[in-house]
Amino acid sequence: MFYLTLESDIMNAARPAMQLKSGISTGRKAGISFPGRITTLIYEKVSKLGRRRSVSNKRHSHLSHTVGMNILMNRPTQRLLSLPKPVVVVLTFALMWFLGSLDYITGHHFALSAFYLLPICWATWAVGRGVGILLAIVGAVAWFIADSFSGFVYQHPLTPYWNALMLFVFFLVVVYLLAAFQRAHYHLEETVERRTSALQAEVKERKRLEAAKLQAERLAMVGTMAAQVAHEVRNPLGSITLNLDLIYKEIDHLADGKGHLPDEGRTLVREMRAEVRRIQRVIEDYLQFARLPKLQRQPVDLNSFLDQKLAFQSAELERANVKLRTRFDPALTTINADAEQLWQTLLNLIRNSREAMPNGGELTIGTWRDGGQALLRVTDNGKGMTGEQLHRVFEPFFTTKKEGTGLGLALVQQIVTEHGGHLECESTSGKGSTFTIYLPLGAKS
Repeated sequence: MFYLTLESDIMNAARPAMQLKSGISTGRKAGISFPGRITTLIYEKVSKLGRRRSVSNKRHSHLSHTVGMNILMNRPTQRLLSLPKPVVVVLTFALMWFLGSLDYITGHHFALSAFYLLPICWATWAVGRGVGILLAIVGAVAWFIADSFSGFVYQHPLTPYWNALMLFVFFLVVVYLLAAFQRAHYHLEETVERRTSALQAEVKERKRLEAAKLQAERLAMVGTMAAQVAHEVRNPLGSITLNLDLIYKEIDHLADGKGHLPDEGRTLVREMRAEVRRIQRVIEDYLQFARLPKLQRQPVDLNSFLDQKLAFQSAELERANVKLRTRFDPALTTINADAEQLWQTLLNLIRNSREAMPNGGELTIGTWRDGGQALLRVTDNGKGMTGEQLHRVFEPFFTTKKEGTGLGLALVQQIVTEHGGHLECESTSGKGSTFTIYLPLGAKS
């Protein structure tokens, strides 16, 4: 805001300079003192400085998010300012000597006072305020010497001294303002770097906390699942133990010659096998849920992929008297996903829909593109779910099926979450259910 206010003041002060410009020649001939010649020189310089600052401020606004020396300068200027300090000091003093010599040669025919600011500003920005003040003194002295030896006669003998003093004060003000602006510029850079570092640290810490929270949730889920697995395994083991006792008694009866029919023994063995298979199914589903492999993302043409995979399911669906319909959006091209895990997700949903229609029905699978998301929807007209069942549908080990483990939909939700998407379910008792998978079109880490 400081240099913006300064720009406004400078531009306001520059207007009288344009009015005084026409009277420069007359003032020189008449020997005008500070209110004449020096005022004109200063206002001409201020006008140029105001225009220069206006351009610089526009460029600063355009590059406000760029940290570095490019904020107010182009590449050639940046090279000049990046020179070693001793080289800059030598070049600025040489330039000041050249301007003084040129001012002496031209005499009062050209107003070169404003050009003394070039080495002064260069040295102030590249070396420091002290060298800028020194060059301001040298510039005022050079102008005074050039003016004294030009042979121009003023009406008052102290006029050239007064002009040189005012020129030095003006140079000094410019030096202090430029040094203050440079300090503000560097302070802004430091503030941006500090806040960027703090933001990066905050993002890193947030990711760490999210990972820790996810790990804690998984551990809590594992504990819950372990208790449920123990409960699921204990019941079949009890049944197996009872059947083993009955087989033991049958062996005793056979030894005494009082054995029963062979069908009774076969029934006991079948029951034991069924219970063993149930234990295996629970353990396999548990391991699949707990040890989900890492995603192997690759571009997948979702429509073509589903069309190929569903062709192998048509025979099984026909045997279950289920009619399959597909509605693929041609606007949906490719997504970044693990094709095998995505198919496993869809296969679980198809199996659930088929089991929800024991007497047959209609199964619809469709894809849509919604902005930056790909939608995969599975709809059936089966028995549906009640409100309570819908509320618990994604809970591990919750199932409404007689032989289900309750891990299928939990696994589906986990795979979809790992892909950076989410899963929604809508269901009405007696009318069917709809599962919608939302997946990002681009890869998401």
